[in-house]
Amino acid sequence: MTAFRHDFHPTSLREYDIRGIVGQTLSGADAFAIGRCFGSIVAKQGGRKVAVGYDGRLSSPELETQLVAGLVACGLEVARIGCGPTPMLYFASYELKADGAVMVTGSHNPPDYNGFKMMLGKKPFFGQQIQQIGQMAASGDVVAEASGSSTQVDVSDAYVARLLKDYDGGDRALNVVWDPGNGSGAEITKRLVAKLPGKHTVINGEIDGRFPNHHPDPTVLKNLEQIIAEVAKQGADLGIAFDGDADRIGAVDGEGNMLFGDQLLVVLARDVLKAHPGGTIIADVKASQVLFDEVDKAGGQSLMWKTGHSLIKAKMAETGSPLAGEMSGHIFFNDKWYGFDDAPYAAIRLLGIVARAGESLAQMRDALPKVLNTPELRFNCADERKFGVIQEVKARLAASGANVNDVDGVRVLTEDGWWLLRASNTQAVLVARAEAKTEEGLDRLKKLLAEQVEASGLQAPDFSGENAGH
Repeated sequence: MTAFRHDFHPTSLREYDIRGIVGQTLSGADAFAIGRCFGSIVAKQGGRKVAVGYDGRLSSPELETQLVAGLVACGLEVARIGCGPTPMLYFASYELKADGAVMVTGSHNPPDYNGFKMMLGKKPFFGQQIQQIGQMAASGDVVAEASGSSTQVDVSDAYVARLLKDYDGGDRALNVVWDPGNGSGAEITKRLVAKLPGKHTVINGEIDGRFPNHHPDPTVLKNLEQIIAEVAKQGADLGIAFDGDADRIGAVDGEGNMLFGDQLLVVLARDVLKAHPGGTIIADVKASQVLFDEVDKAGGQSLMWKTGHSLIKAKMAETGSPLAGEMSGHIFFNDKWYGFDDAPYAAIRLLGIVARAGESLAQMRDALPKVLNTPELRFNCADERKFGVIQEVKARLAASGANVNDVDGVRVLTEDGWWLLRASNTQAVLVARAEAKTEEGLDRLKKLLAEQVEASGLQAPDFSGENAGH
């Protein structure tokens, strides 16, 4: 029996997942080591079964093979669900009563990236748990080698049927354009729309890990140009787009306007709160104040929380929240669903709302209070410095008596609106954003933000780009 030990590239072990550039910072040996270490954690807890899936990237099948080999070497039973969206793997972990789950996916990163998202039991596996994988690999702290097994399991029919079960739009014939972005949600999208009432057009509906048509991130307007053009051509009611592994959703209304993640959450929250009056609706610190105000107005309890899908999921479990979301398009339904981020499911619920409503999605969007905000600005700051900068800013703001929410970085409320500065958990950058009701107010907020950044010896972010109406 060969003694096991392995060293990961230091950049690959992230806060929410393991991720890297294939052939440079991520390899098949890394995949095997993840299987061996994560499998040991499952086995030590008395677990027996792990579900595994992979996305449509060209490197994913080989990484999945190596991952499975590592899990099998821990004596585990591996259920291989094949290529599909990340939420289908989460669904499989419930359906198959698995003790853990691993998805091979680069999410919305460029084609040469790949990575791994994990669940232990029914909970996200993140933060210190991911660092533990690195420590176990370096020290060879794994269970003794054993002979497990692997089986191919097709859960796709069950997944599509379960998605359709919660469609509540009746027989109204909506006209919808879908863009899975050549990602791993493409085949499921085609199977799903074939069973929905109305007219459905799918573009970029073939899984292609080169992403030949556009980058698979539906929160960036440039990546929605194709679907906006198709919505106009079809005279469609709305368009729905997914990211590379279909755990994030983007939407455009019938007039071709993009709905930001927080605007989408307002539409979904109003509906969910009818069944859960007084329910807690969670959104990350980057979300518009409009969202929090509208949730409270609709009889909910809005809760601002840290950015990061794993952190949001954990907070949902703690508060019993029926719905949560992020600006990045992760939408989490705990109402009728399982509490994980699932773009096809969010799409089904959105279509139901639009089909039942007496107004269009464009009208819903237009009725929201108008504010002006900057895009999310990211600027370089060394990993060892970024959290220190936030602490310095926080101390200065406390001394000045500012109104600060410090749940994730600093979000400062003024009469004009708010500004945010936080450290990214995944990159050597600081993230800034500001929102106000007027151009003049937004300029004042930008100035306050810039002053704080410069007071910590950094160059302020470039605010010269256009502000977005929101």
